[in-house]
Amino acid sequence: MSCKIAKLGEDVLRLKAKKVKDIHSDAIQTIIKEMLSCVKKSNGVGLAAPQVFHSYEILIISSHPNERYPHAPYMEDEIIINPTIIEKSKEKEKGWEGCLSIPGIRAQVPRHTKIKVKYTNINNEEKTEIFEGFIARVFQHEYDHLKGLVYLDRVEDMKDIITEEIYFKKID
Repeated sequence: MSCKIAKLGEDVLRLKAKKVKDIHSDAIQTIIKEMLSCVKKSNGVGLAAPQVFHSYEILIISSHPNERYPHAPYMEDEIIINPTIIEKSKEKEKGWEGCLSIPGIRAQVPRHTKIKVKYTNINNEEKTEIFEGFIARVFQHEYDHLKGLVYLDRVEDMKDIITEEIYFKKID
């Protein structure tokens, strides 16, 4: 399965994604398989459908330690369809983020430390979950992609943007 990631500047990354109407359709199932393959091949911890050129409300959280995110917590892959954030903590925290669509750069991005979300899973079941810390950050990052935003849109100070090369020297 090919893994072509949309890069910053491609129109698909700035569109508001469409709701998924039929989770079991061949087209949607194919997109989900492609996304799972891509997130693994790319050492990502999350991926949104617009990043693989499909403007649908689908995101995957695939957190596990890897070369791009050596300190990521391990979590079973979660396929999240038509998500909504229903509660956000007042508290926000800046943390480092990168993006497969914006290679070579990391930035400090303020995010809510805890969120409550509602979504449909791969089995067409309605779920409500509370995500905290790193997983909440990954969710918000991918959720932004569904709204036509990228993490750089949330950076408060341009000095918070650095190259990935420098980032990896800082976290060692």
